[in-house]
Amino acid sequence: MEDYNPQKVEEKWQKIWSEKRFFEPEPDDREKYFITIPYPYLNGNLHAGHTRTFTIGDVVARYKRMQGYNVLYPMGFHVTGTPIVGLAELIQNRDPQTMEVYSKFHRIPEDILPTLDDPQKIVDYFSVESEKAMRSIGYSIDWRRKFTTTDDPYKKFIEWQYNLLYEKNLIVKGSHPVKWCPNDNNPVEDHDILKGEDATIVDYSLIKFSYNGIILPCATLRPETTFGVTNLWINPDVEYVKARVKRDDLDEIWVVSKDAYFKLTFTDREVELIGEVDAKDFIGIKVTNPLTKDNVITLPASFVRGDNGSGIVMSVPAHAPYDYLALKDLYDADLSEYGITEDLRDIKLISLIQVPEFGEFPAIEAVEEFGVVDQNDPKAEDATKVVYRREFHGGVLKENTGKYSGMPVSKIKNVLTRDLVSEGVGEIFYEFSEPVICRCGTPCVVNMVKGQWFLNYSNPTWKDKVYRCIEKMDIIPEELRVEFNNKVDWLKDKACARKKGLGTRLPFDQDWLIESLGDSTIYMSYYIIAKFLANGITSEQLVPELFDYVLLGKGSVADVAEKSGIDTATIEEMRKDFEYWYPVDLRSSGKDLIPNHLLFFLFHHVAIFEEDKWPRSIAINGFVSLEGQKMSKSKGPLLTLREAVEKYGADITRMYILSTAEQTQDADWKNEGVETARRQIDRFYSFVKDVIESGVCPTDANDYTTVDRWMLSRLQYRIQQTNEALKSIRTRQALQNAFFLLLNDVKWYQRRGGKNMYCILDTWVRLMAPFTPHLCEEIWAEMGHDVDDPISLAPYPEYDESLVDNNAEAAEELIDSTLSDVEEIIKVTGISPSRVILYTAAAWKTEAFNKALAMHAEGKLNPGVLIKELMKNPEMKRYGKEIPKFVKKLVEDIKAMNDEKFRIMSGFTLTEKEVFDEANGFFEKELGCKLEVFNEGDNPYDPENKARFAIPFRPAIYIE
Repeated sequence: MEDYNPQKVEEKWQKIWSEKRFFEPEPDDREKYFITIPYPYLNGNLHAGHTRTFTIGDVVARYKRMQGYNVLYPMGFHVTGTPIVGLAELIQNRDPQTMEVYSKFHRIPEDILPTLDDPQKIVDYFSVESEKAMRSIGYSIDWRRKFTTTDDPYKKFIEWQYNLLYEKNLIVKGSHPVKWCPNDNNPVEDHDILKGEDATIVDYSLIKFSYNGIILPCATLRPETTFGVTNLWINPDVEYVKARVKRDDLDEIWVVSKDAYFKLTFTDREVELIGEVDAKDFIGIKVTNPLTKDNVITLPASFVRGDNGSGIVMSVPAHAPYDYLALKDLYDADLSEYGITEDLRDIKLISLIQVPEFGEFPAIEAVEEFGVVDQNDPKAEDATKVVYRREFHGGVLKENTGKYSGMPVSKIKNVLTRDLVSEGVGEIFYEFSEPVICRCGTPCVVNMVKGQWFLNYSNPTWKDKVYRCIEKMDIIPEELRVEFNNKVDWLKDKACARKKGLGTRLPFDQDWLIESLGDSTIYMSYYIIAKFLANGITSEQLVPELFDYVLLGKGSVADVAEKSGIDTATIEEMRKDFEYWYPVDLRSSGKDLIPNHLLFFLFHHVAIFEEDKWPRSIAINGFVSLEGQKMSKSKGPLLTLREAVEKYGADITRMYILSTAEQTQDADWKNEGVETARRQIDRFYSFVKDVIESGVCPTDANDYTTVDRWMLSRLQYRIQQTNEALKSIRTRQALQNAFFLLLNDVKWYQRRGGKNMYCILDTWVRLMAPFTPHLCEEIWAEMGHDVDDPISLAPYPEYDESLVDNNAEAAEELIDSTLSDVEEIIKVTGISPSRVILYTAAAWKTEAFNKALAMHAEGKLNPGVLIKELMKNPEMKRYGKEIPKFVKKLVEDIKAMNDEKFRIMSGFTLTEKEVFDEANGFFEKELGCKLEVFNEGDNPYDPENKARFAIPFRPAIYIE
């Protein structure tokens, strides 16, 4: 074997995989497994974030394939929407930042970048580059099925889907809020935004408090807390205005901040400015709570911001730590300038939510729990988060909320807001989750665009089907199931069309283009059809009846053949393929897609397909940063997939990205870490080289030594742990067991003189194959396998209980720990040993140890009970004074054992002296001196009375 050259090995096997078409599955008698990941958006090269999500998907695909499943792992490219159009415009205008980022981070050659001044050129360029990148890292993708979302056949598929949703009354027309630049008088997309790219549009409930015919509206995300309002907050230093606001049949006078008035002019209300007002004129007045009809006072507060909400804030001190702290801070303040002379201590807090973790006033308890001093204390934010989280997930409304009593806080917002709006005492007000600044420098607003087409996601019947789908499917990790359900709760109608960008025209209104997330919902089913398009099927032949028949089983094949011009055999084969491959068995994706794409994926599947075609599972992973910095396609920094592979190799990149974080944890790509991975792979390959060249593999199990049996037993444990981890998509844990921990086992095995590495390698290399496929293919071939018998299709190792040997595992555990103890004593004392004596525990201690293990296995281990059991034996009474102290320590030690150690100890039937006698040569070689072993109860040679300290699996040690 040559020295390991990643690029050479990887190019070789990628060529073989492609030529042999190992990853182009067809329906057969095997059980199928259909896995998909989000197709990448082509406004840049694939980066480390893609690398993580896509590699996790590939590991699962390869694992399932080796388990004997017929695996389909396809890929397409997402190009609809405005970002590609925006990028083309920026390149046309030679935008300095764009030109720098795309040449420096995306590594587009300087002679090519200026030519990408048209959206289609960008699509063409990045589709080629992205496929190259995915091939270079060795993804086992069926490339026959690739497409882009602006391909004419795909547009026919999207038109069919949207006509179907329209016929089901799941698409409606209305007004919709969008991000808007008042200066440019245009909607803004991500590429237009200087600050606030991650901002979302949040729908606040606007609660109308009244005073002498004037409305003082308060924006809140928790309308149920209106029942607990004790006062309103107004900032005396903010500019306020009086405005006439008309909407439908309502014609009202509002007082709001000047900023809020400006925002109102972009809503679907008629707004007329009456004039400015002095904030002090509205502090100290009594306003009427629209829900309780109570009169509450308005108080001054410097923390109220004019640019957030309406500029007037309602105060709920029983449930909002900031409100409680602000009110308390005013107790001794002189408010006479506002005409307020009453004692604010007389304001009674109103409790309206029952929470298991709190008493009557959660805000007060949280403030005390966190030791918050005042409203300026940073810990106030922590207290607030705890209260809101606990109230949302476990809170129930109390009797003083009237007909809403008993409702969970998590379910109340939509119900109460709907009631407030219908009664004319509340409205919806849209606001950003964080400030948004356009590239021109203008603060953006939320603008209501009228005559917009919506997907009616708020439809309760539609939502009920999604809940049922979530209940039936696997969510990985399981704790995210609650988040999925909560996101369905909160999801409102969503605009499904726009005027600008790339995409498919809305079939029933050609003035509009279908929104980019809206065309990315059931495209997994299109992968089945995409394979057939290369056989000469044109987009004109993709009539609605064809999709109805192939995807839904509706109509007749004869009718479809007549209308499409496609022969019946092909149509039947398409239908057969769909029936075989669907539904999606696993959708693996990043956590940022939970509130949008993954929800829409579920909504559209349950709307269009029968229940047996609904997705079976979703797996979620976290983000990737670069040396601690957030990556950005448009601003940098960025590590592209191709760059990582070119620098480190595909398998090193795969192993590193998989080993840095688990499931929803965020990963941080560090060059120092990937260099370590490179060295580990190099050492592994060198080690394998030596093993293969030795070719030693005893075939007779009778020839196995204790350490051989230990190695085989440990291997079974690693196999079991790897399989368990892969089942729950814990790729980091799987890799830890398949490589790092097994490598430690192998090092000990070789140190102990183990010779059976060739047979171990056969299993080890298959265990590693999903993670580092090129390396493992090369090793597999060097072990004598033909290219038509690749490791990619070899059986994945399965746990074999018959090879588990607790005696061997316990023996090696004893040898390892004892050697470590002896070496530590030598190191600390500086002795040059001439003889080491070990004293194994007396028989009565071993009996107590075994009885304690048995009691612990039954869940009944108790010091008192164990002592009584032991004292039933007359022989034990001789040790009556020693037993209580020994048992106390013994019980503590056993209860502290992990499951693995307890399993090993429980299965031990040898004597410790037998173990040490067999390993005598190993100890003498390691220590460079003679080893003698005695039993504590045999009156051994013991000049310093050490034997009495012996306990089971921890012999006493004497060194001369």
